[in-house]
Amino acid sequence: MLCIGPAPGAVSFAYAGPATSAGSRAVSRNPCGSHTAFGFFASQEERNMSELSSSSSPVSQASAATRAKAKPARLALRAAAAVVVAALAFSAYAVAFPADVPEPVGAIVENLTGANPHPVVLQRPPVAPLSAMAQLGKQLFFDPALSASGKQSCASCHSPEHAYGPPNGLDVQQGGLAMTQQGYRPPPSLMYLYRQPNFSIGPDAGENDDAPTVAQQATAAAGVVKSQKTAGGPSTSVEMVPQGGLFWDGRADTLQQQAYGPLLNPVEMANTSVDQVAGKLEHASYAKRFTELFGSRIFGDRKLLVSEAMFAISRYQVEDPSFHPYNSKYDRWLEGHARLTRAELRGLRLFNDANKANCAGCHLSKPGKDGLPPMFTDYQYEALGVPRNGKLAQNKDPRFFDLGVCGPFRADMKDQTQYCGMFLTPTLRNSATRTVFFHNGLYHDLDHVMAFYNERNTDPGKFYPRDAHGKIEKYDDIPPQYQKNVDVTDAPFDRQFGDKPAMTDGEIRDIIAFLKTLNDDPPSSSH
Repeated sequence: MLCIGPAPGAVSFAYAGPATSAGSRAVSRNPCGSHTAFGFFASQEERNMSELSSSSSPVSQASAATRAKAKPARLALRAAAAVVVAALAFSAYAVAFPADVPEPVGAIVENLTGANPHPVVLQRPPVAPLSAMAQLGKQLFFDPALSASGKQSCASCHSPEHAYGPPNGLDVQQGGLAMTQQGYRPPPSLMYLYRQPNFSIGPDAGENDDAPTVAQQATAAAGVVKSQKTAGGPSTSVEMVPQGGLFWDGRADTLQQQAYGPLLNPVEMANTSVDQVAGKLEHASYAKRFTELFGSRIFGDRKLLVSEAMFAISRYQVEDPSFHPYNSKYDRWLEGHARLTRAELRGLRLFNDANKANCAGCHLSKPGKDGLPPMFTDYQYEALGVPRNGKLAQNKDPRFFDLGVCGPFRADMKDQTQYCGMFLTPTLRNSATRTVFFHNGLYHDLDHVMAFYNERNTDPGKFYPRDAHGKIEKYDDIPPQYQKNVDVTDAPFDRQFGDKPAMTDGEIRDIIAFLKTLNDDPPSSSH
């Protein structure tokens, strides 16, 4: 039985057992009385505890001393915790906004996360609906009826699904009247050509009325020694080598001129004349578009008709954003919207390292001061000494040599032998989507391309044939008198036979991982 006694704060406990026999003594006559078998008052206990705590025993003094000594330690722990929290907060901010922290911190964030600590704003072409001219050009671009075979359009060799490059891994594409003839060179990509400058040698002559011809420029530069190219450094060779132009040899200056080439090439679309092309345009399903744009008399001037058709194709290439989207992972990284993996980041650094891959010596990787995205080419020409491709029909003749700038497909530079063996440096954008490389289509993946760059000089026996006496026939696709034009000064070509290659296999894999970040997103299916 629990009883609450009358005294303030008193709690009484009493035991009331069973009734006892007569004459036996009860434990309690009043279970809730002031006299109980077991009783305690809380107020009395509190007074006792107060007295105990206020006593000055040695034990209590030691306890107080311990607490006094622990106070600074607790303060130190709290301060350390505050520092850790602040550090974590700053780290989170640095990871989220690497451009807003000191440069050394940004570099650490880049190494740890792959974020760009120096983002930029890229200037892309405006996107707008295609003009009527460009819409006509699109119809022309995809029309196989413009070829002699009726089976080959511009898009057959410049597939939108393959970065406007070849859709397969053939060394060169098939064409001709029966689609059985080999082309001369693999088609380059048509992407980003709207920024390609005209072919020239030496400084831009501007608007001068007496501007020198290309041949005169070449003659003036003939005695100038080619300077060395290094990644990240200024190019001083701009006045010594050819630059700009379209095709592998730069023989066309405009997209309109370039469009003529395949139409009249006997091993491509194989039309025999401009007049034949005009006849196809007159009977095309979109012939009415010509009269709408140019008037009813356009079909009376067949040369003008074809010229306007080629201009329409060029407008399609300029206006349609699929030819220049600038939406690769690298573009997004430049703007701070993507992060590179460890391998991609290592590859980028090797790409820009003048003592390693030195790729950026020719394939410029940084945005321009005007904010234009990097094109990954300097638009210049190089003689690399790529081995001869014996599978090409034209190379069955041992006297035939494709010498690029000085012929055989352009004749105006045939006497400028200092340029023999030189071919245009292509953009590396979307290069990882290609399955054929170099002007003769010899290699079919980036692994072989990189191996050639890395070991051409250090172990040439891997790439070139041997003569009857076992001697390596280095630069076998260039006549001996022009082999001096081959680049042996720019890294990694500056190594000697037997030297250690500039890059390890792991480094090459990292560079290829980076090159894949230059692939644009696939175009929409509207094509």
